Amino acid sequence: MRAGGGERGSSAGRRFAAGLREFYVAPYRRTFARAQRDEDDLFMMIVLAEMMGVPNPVSYYTVELLPVMYDRFHEWHQRMGMDHSPLDYFSCC
Repeated sequence: MRAGGGERGSSAGRRFAAGLREFYVAPYRRTFARAQRDEDDLFMMIVLAEMMGVPNPVSYYTVELLPVMYDRFHEWHQRMGMDHSPLDYFSCC
């Protein structure tokens, strides 16, 4: 038995597994991306709910996430169908 033969076999096995995964996932990639975007939009709405006047029982925990959410705020409010920022004191457009 040659040394290194097992490594070559496991590498081929990993490539084969990656190919199978790609074969099964590829048709659903757009669906997965849409589901991820919907989850992100819901999360953004939960984090920003207190700012929009909706009582948020977890606002104490979500206030730390606001600086991270501001970077994506413009894209979010346009996807939600709002031409301009719904927040009076935060203008991004």
